[in-house]
Amino acid sequence: MTARQLLETRPAAPDVPRPARRPWLVPLLVAALLAQMAVAMVTTAVRQTPTIDEPVYVGTAAVYLHEHSLRLNPEHPPLGKLVVAAGVALADPRHDAAFEGDQGEVGRHLLYESGNDPWRLMLFARLPVIVLTLLFGLVVFAFARELAGPVAASTALALYCFSPDLIAHGSLATLDVPAAGFLLTSAWLLWRARLRPRRYVPLAGVALGAALATKMSALPAVPVLMALAAVSVGCAAPGLRRRVALGRAVAGAGVVLLAAVAVVWATYLMVDPRLRWAPEQAVPAVHGLRGLVVELLPFPEAYRDGMRIQFAFENQRWQGFLFGRLYTGSLWYYLPAALLVKTPLGMLALWVAGAAAVLAVRRWRPAAPYLLAPTAVLLAAAMQGSRDFGTRYAVFVPMFLAVAAGCVPALGSGRVRLRAAVVTVIAVAFVAVSSLRTFPYYLPYSNEAFGGPAKTRLRLHDAAVDWGQDLGRLADRLRERYRGERIWLVYKGSGVPSFYGIEATDPRTLPPREVRGLLVVSNTSVAKATGRLAALIDSSRPIDTVGHSITIYRR
Repeated sequence: MTARQLLETRPAAPDVPRPARRPWLVPLLVAALLAQMAVAMVTTAVRQTPTIDEPVYVGTAAVYLHEHSLRLNPEHPPLGKLVVAAGVALADPRHDAAFEGDQGEVGRHLLYESGNDPWRLMLFARLPVIVLTLLFGLVVFAFARELAGPVAASTALALYCFSPDLIAHGSLATLDVPAAGFLLTSAWLLWRARLRPRRYVPLAGVALGAALATKMSALPAVPVLMALAAVSVGCAAPGLRRRVALGRAVAGAGVVLLAAVAVVWATYLMVDPRLRWAPEQAVPAVHGLRGLVVELLPFPEAYRDGMRIQFAFENQRWQGFLFGRLYTGSLWYYLPAALLVKTPLGMLALWVAGAAAVLAVRRWRPAAPYLLAPTAVLLAAAMQGSRDFGTRYAVFVPMFLAVAAGCVPALGSGRVRLRAAVVTVIAVAFVAVSSLRTFPYYLPYSNEAFGGPAKTRLRLHDAAVDWGQDLGRLADRLRERYRGERIWLVYKGSGVPSFYGIEATDPRTLPPREVRGLLVVSNTSVAKATGRLAALIDSSRPIDTVGHSITIYRR
């Protein structure tokens, strides 16, 4: 479906008035909001060095293009990396097929050791994800418009476009935003299928398959979306005999599943039509219920082995950091707490009001399962994960709840609606100001109640604050302010400091008394510091910060 068709989608509710004048106003607002988001994402993409995961995906994308091999990064299906590959193909980097190494080493070799410009290559790799993120914004707009009209659609799109999490992760060559956006698209198409099931049920299955072919974390949404397909088919033909209606509902769910499975197989065939699979890394055995589930999945063996690797990750005990506490393992409430920190306050208020409105108002209540059920199930599944690394595992929340929040200004009638509209405008304005104030440091964003981006490092770590993105900014800062000084560096990331002109030594390799000069530490390493590094930090004086993700100390 084209962007024009999305903008021209008519609302489903017949009692929502259409604007009588200025038909150009809503398209102009949509263009302005998307342009703002595009500028924010492109600016962020240009200035940030590779985050921890990006070299893996970019290197894998290059292997897909040049070798047609599935050997790298099996723990994630190919589609998201094929999206990244579109940008890599345009950049046309030199690729060394003879290089041997693991997936991280392949990515770093491509970026830093093959004669390529990593700044240019990373920008090209990120651009397709940026475009996809903008297109998902049109899905948010269309979904909200069908529920409650153009004002609701504009509100939902504004929340989407100003979301710091969506800007941060939508500007990276990673998989979180594409997977979440495909799930939202599937839910929206199933909502449309209530009127035209033959057209939209298969398309919803394709969108679901795209999500499954991007990240395996989308799997918990499969039964939810199959159930929604059955509901939509049933709503499309009321009055049928119970047996016939049940048969059609089951058929609708089956079509969604079959289409999704076909898309997953197609993405693997796009990489390698012969589906050659010889894993370079050891694939762990998975037993019990998990092992049975993996065996029963109707997907290629590479997909199932990738799931086995993911389960092995989940069996590990990772370090987490929340509100100043360093711990080993995971906390079931980590993701809700992280969302509370990293979501603008006005957005949080509108999410709650929008979810309540969708549940309470009769004309919107049929949409509640399409918006709230996938969000709840996916969030519950993500909360069971073992890796407390930030809100990227819940990036679907600002997408789905933006649509629900869009309904708030359409509440009631007369004075009630006017008041709801005024409150919504104020809340959206606060969101916009909060988002714009953090520019261009969206990754370490936190709202004003938690001190803003400068204080996020005190509450969270890893991808919520410091994902290795500021190595280039650090190089600039050292040249501008600290030229000629001795540098001691503890950097958490996939970048290569020497490539950016940072000549530094790891301070943990020498006794503390010999470490003199500038101690530069990634804030994730600060949060997790123990032993010698903790002693070095405690005996040093902080003098500067870079991008809210790196702290510079004087010793």
